[in-house]
Amino acid sequence: MRFGQTRRLASRGLAVATVVTLSALTLSACGSSDGGSTNGSGKTLDVLVNVNTLYPDQQKQWMDDMSSKFKAETGAELKYETFTSANDELTKIQTSVVSGQGPDVYSLGTTFTPTAYATKAFVTLSSDDWTKVGGKDRFNQATLGISGPDAAHQVGVPFVSRPFVLAYNKDMLKAAGFDKPATSWDGLLEQAKKMTGNGKYGMAVGYKDNFDPWKFIWAMSTQAGNPLVDGSKAKLDDPAVKKAYETYFGWLSKDKVVDPASVGWTNSQALAAFSQGKTGFMLMTTASSIVSLDKSALAGKYAFGLMPTTAPGQSTPGSTPAASILSGDNLVVADYSQQKDLAFAYIKLATSKEEQLNYNKIFGDLPANAEALKSLTDPKLAPITDAATKSFATPFTGAWGDIQLALTNVVVQSIPDLSQSGVSDASLQQLLSDAQSKAQSSLDRAAKG
Repeated sequence: MRFGQTRRLASRGLAVATVVTLSALTLSACGSSDGGSTNGSGKTLDVLVNVNTLYPDQQKQWMDDMSSKFKAETGAELKYETFTSANDELTKIQTSVVSGQGPDVYSLGTTFTPTAYATKAFVTLSSDDWTKVGGKDRFNQATLGISGPDAAHQVGVPFVSRPFVLAYNKDMLKAAGFDKPATSWDGLLEQAKKMTGNGKYGMAVGYKDNFDPWKFIWAMSTQAGNPLVDGSKAKLDDPAVKKAYETYFGWLSKDKVVDPASVGWTNSQALAAFSQGKTGFMLMTTASSIVSLDKSALAGKYAFGLMPTTAPGQSTPGSTPAASILSGDNLVVADYSQQKDLAFAYIKLATSKEEQLNYNKIFGDLPANAEALKSLTDPKLAPITDAATKSFATPFTGAWGDIQLALTNVVVQSIPDLSQSGVSDASLQQLLSDAQSKAQSSLDRAAKG
């Protein structure tokens, strides 16, 4: 039996800020590695991944194919579980960590890696562990930037890279009198206004998406010089954060540059509208959209560009011109797993050049494998790889999962008002006050460890 500190992640409902509390608990089903052998005959490896709402059929086929390959290589069965939202992701970590049983391998968004690390319930990778998955040199070094708090304490093995960019309809932008997207949020809004009319809109935004809304707020606030976490202090009630929400909500309620139906859209519905030529910009998208766009009526008529790096209300970039969060997925191994060597064998397979290129072909996400990434030659990817070099990491704190959900919850709670006349100043201020309180409480608990 091993002992370790675990973090109770008390879920407060779908898309509501989850409070993370670190407490000393005994992992009831913890165990050691399976002895160094990857002979998995009679064993089953459990892997948790995010459900792919854009390509569900392709994901099912990919899972089946990976299961076949893994069994042929190790003799073990491969079982996949899925989560559907950031809240679901945290709840799964909570229940597995507290009970000491659950998935052997988790595929987590990079912003949740700090939360996983803070639980101390996932394997901190040794040099021997890195060798088992192919070595650190196998990976594009930028993707290791949020694998742990420093190079000696890493839990996340990079799986895919997913920097955020905007896609634009080249014909609509040209008809509006522009040759490229603006580099400021104010400039982009002006371009969107000139593309709005006759049943078309300047922007496609998924206000009800489970993952993306907070990224807009993080970007605008960070660009304005307000880090959402400054040392041990949360800064969600800062004027820069309020300005970010006012800008984001204003596209719908004041500026009218997004389809009114987008108040109920997820990212996949926003992408569908863009692919049908109904909007000029598709904001906060990734290389994964290429698979859909190249099969749509917009094929050959779209391009990618960097997201704006100048904050709303400002005319020049600040000291942190963040083009994207440092984004993607990391693979982490549960410390309670009794299948550790099989877990590392799975990670080695999934991050091989061949499998990374196969995943890119199916889903569009950029490989974390350095050789696979270098072999991609599609010119459309140039702005996306540029965004990867201009990405900034979110704070590496175990409280970040709560903060991320608190930011999203402001949008969730605003949907009813946004569907009507818009979000009032008083309502927004109260929501930010609540989010600040929850974020600070989580930071305080994380500091106590």
